[in-house]
Amino acid sequence: MKFILDGMLGRLARWLRMMGHDTKYSNVLRDFELLEVAKKEDRVLLTRDFALYQKAVSKGIQAYYVEGETEPQRLSELAARFGMPLVIYMQVSRCPKCNNSLVSVSKKEIADNLEKNTFLHYDEFWRCPNCGSVYWQGAHWTKICAIINEAKDRLEKNRSRLRLLS
Repeated sequence: MKFILDGMLGRLARWLRMMGHDTKYSNVLRDFELLEVAKKEDRVLLTRDFALYQKAVSKGIQAYYVEGETEPQRLSELAARFGMPLVIYMQVSRCPKCNNSLVSVSKKEIADNLEKNTFLHYDEFWRCPNCGSVYWQGAHWTKICAIINEAKDRLEKNRSRLRLLS
C-alpha cells in the first residue's frame, strides 16, 4: 500500500516504512501539495488535520483521518481500516529515514561502520542503498516488538467488541 502523511505523522511514517509500505512524508509540503502528490501517485493520504481530510475526500482522493494519539493506537486503527498485517519483515522493510527498500548485507561488508559490541553480538544487517543507514535487530527490537504487540492486542479487542455487538 502507498501512503503520504502530513507533517503531524512523522513517527507513523517510520513505522509504516518498517512494515514495508511505500510511505512519503514531509513536514514542509503544504496541503495543496499533499493532495497533488496523493492524486498523482495514487497514494492514500493519512492526516490528523480534519479540514485537509475533508478537502481530500471532496476531491475524490482516498484519505483517512487518523484519530489515535499513540503509535499502537494508530497502527491498530490503520490495520483495521486497511487490512494491514501488523508485522515487520526485514525482507520487505523500507528505510525509516528515506523510504528506500533495504538490502541485506554481510557483517563483513559493514564491519567498519559498526560499534565493537554490535559487531560481536549481531549477525544480520540491512542497509539502505540510498542514504547508507545500517539496521539490525538490536536491543531496541524488544521495544519495537512491544509496540507492534500492543497494536495487535488493541486490534483484537476492538474486533471482539464488534463481534459482541453483532
